[in-house]
Order: sequence, then C-alpha cells, then structure tokens
Amino acid sequence: MNRKVLIISLYFPPVNAADMQRVRMSLPYFANFGWDAEVVCVDEPYTDMVTDELLLQSVPGTIRIHRVKALSKKITAKFGLGNLALRSLWYYRKTVNKLLADSKFDLIYFSTTQFPVCILGSYWKKRFGIPYVIDMQDPWHSDYYQDKPKAQQPPKYWFSYRLNKYLEPLAIKQVDGLISVSESYITTLKERYPQIQNIPQATITFGAYQPDLTIAADNAQNFTPLLDADYKNIVYVGRGGTDMHKAVGALFTAFKKCAGTDPDLFNTIKFYFIGTSYAPLRQGIPTILPLAKQYGMESNVVEITDRISYYHTLLTLQQADALFIPGSDDPAYTASKIYPYLLSKKPLLAVFNAKSPALATLGEYGAKHVYTFNNVDEITGFLNEVAKGVAIAENYNANAIERYSANNMARQQCLLFNKVVGK
Repeated sequence: MNRKVLIISLYFPPVNAADMQRVRMSLPYFANFGWDAEVVCVDEPYTDMVTDELLLQSVPGTIRIHRVKALSKKITAKFGLGNLALRSLWYYRKTVNKLLADSKFDLIYFSTTQFPVCILGSYWKKRFGIPYVIDMQDPWHSDYYQDKPKAQQPPKYWFSYRLNKYLEPLAIKQVDGLISVSESYITTLKERYPQIQNIPQATITFGAYQPDLTIAADNAQNFTPLLDADYKNIVYVGRGGTDMHKAVGALFTAFKKCAGTDPDLFNTIKFYFIGTSYAPLRQGIPTILPLAKQYGMESNVVEITDRISYYHTLLTLQQADALFIPGSDDPAYTASKIYPYLLSKKPLLAVFNAKSPALATLGEYGAKHVYTFNNVDEITGFLNEVAKGVAIAENYNANAIERYSANNMARQQCLLFNKVVGK
C-alpha cells in the first residue's frame, strides 16, 4: 500500500509559475514509486499570475487538489504586503489542519519559492507528528544583493531581507529532509544550521517532461507567433536582470565582433528575450534592451518583458532557429528551466558562470556550445553557424535524457521521502 504525501505548492495549474513545475511534472509518476499525492495550492484568482489552461491537461485526474484562499492583494498592498505566502498563511493553517486531522498523511512536502509558508512545517510537525521536507528551488535567506546598488536590488528588499533572515530558521531548524536544485544551497544551510547536518538530502534538478511538447504542438493554432520570419531568430525565454549581463554581454560582444567582419550577413540575426520581468502585464522594466543600446545593437534585439504561457514558450522555442540560455553571475544559479530548451533539440548556446552546476548537466547531455563569460571567440563560431544557416540540431546523450527525465526526477524525490519516513 502506498504512503501519502501532502504537497504544499502555492502555485498550481492553471497558474503558470516556474516554481510549480517540479510538482506538476512529478505527479504522474509518484504513485509508481510508492507515494500517493494530494496538493494544497492557492486558488487562482488570489495569485495575480498569468494562467495557462493547457497546463491542466498534464495533471492526472486522480490527484486531489485542495485550493485555499488568500487575503486580497488590493487590500494588503495598501500596507506594502503583496507576498502570496504571507497573504495565504492563515488559510493554509486552517485548511491543512483539517486535512491532517481527518486523513492520515506520512509526509508534508513544501515545493515552492514562496518560502514563508514553510514555517507551518514545524507547527504541523509538533501538532500532528508528521515530518516535512522542503524543496529549495532558490535560496531563501541570501546575502547576494547586500553589496549591490539599490537599483539592482529587488523591490522591498530591505523588508524581505530581514523577514527571510527571521523566518528561515523557524522552518529549517526542524526540517526532516531537504531537496535542492543546487548542492550549494544545501551546503549553505548546513553551515548555517548545525542541527540539520545528518538529515536526508538530495540535489535534484527539474526534469524534462516530453509530453509537454505534444500538448504545445497540438495547440499551436492558439498562439500568436512572436518571431520575425525574415530573420534568423536566436531566442531566450525567461527572466532577465542585471545579474545576467555578463552572459548577455559576452553574446553581444561576440556579435559585434562578427558584424565587424560581415555586416550584411549579421543584419539577418535577431535576438529575442521574452518574459524577462515578473511584473504585472505591461509594467515590466526592460533589463536587456538597455544593455543592447550600450553595444549599439538595439535594432538586433527584441525584449518582451511580459511573460508568455508555458506552452507558448515551448512552441516559440521550437519555432526558433537557435536558442540561448544566459546564466547569472551568481555561481549557485542553476537555470532550472534548461530542460525545455534541451527537449527542443534546436542549436543551443549556453553561457554560464564557470562555477555554475548547470555546466555539468549540459556536459552530460553533450551540448556542443556551452561556454563561460570569457569565451567570446567560441561564441562567435556559434553565431557564424547560425547566420550562415549551417547550425546543426543537437543530438543529446540518451543516458542523460533518461537520467534527467521527469520520471527519474520523481523517483529521486520518492527515494528521499522513503529515507525521511524510515528514519
């Protein structure tokens, strides 16, 4: 008989949020590895996020989904409070208390970047005796922005930094297991909290979910094309930010170098940066186009700050001539969303910090054009191939494809669950 896990994921389909993708892609496989799952999420109207109804097609109909309310952002924003975890905290406590009282669960699994909700883990553990696991998809409390200019810091950074510093220990000191997309996140937490030195831990990246490509292709008629067919289009879909300027700057430097030798040929290339801001619709501030202007190549760069739906993203990647993945100057950054790029098998250029764990993953796949910030000459070679129309589609390592499949990533999560409940 399978054990039962209650998953806390504030965002869930049809909401299109990056931090719910691990749960969404794992749900079809958990039962195969001995775990039946139920999900508690925030009801879509309270999330203030873009939705994609097609995401629901990938969620097994057998999964029970419990949706909770949250305080209205229209009201809380007047007090400077917009964080979804804080707005939904009381409703989570009330709903999950009832679920745990009425049904037997063996484990609680927090998989979200809305970290303040995780403080409920220690409360539920004390009240109901149920262990909990936290999925660290990003750092929770981090000093990364402490020495950055105010213009580069996230909104309300002063408040969030202090809130995270206070809340993180409340959840982490009592946690029974940790999953992370980056080993460095777990290392930092163990250095910070000696009491978790010996708990089960696992570094598990996001998985590649092949059925999503079929859903995107079957619904292609529903999406407005974003690319200009008169150009060779090199596409990135994902967040922007000044921390990616080193990677993007290396690309732009290489392009300028190529354009200096053959201006006509390189007038045929356009770079697309799509969905670069998390701000509400039409309120995003460009972070890539200003850099393009510094290089004098704004006519070759299109930045669309508004996010597009998940399946629109997959379709756009498949329509591109080549793909680009920029990495952060933060060495711990993993770019969890690399798998849609790999699934597309389009010619791919990735530029990362030399210490990024993403380099190892891309190396296992056998990606041909994976560089660091200083490899400008190598990047020019890739651009020449794209401009001349001779860039070759990727043929990735079959073992890596299986290792990083959503099925195997779900298996790795369940192995950790087993260790936690079997202690």
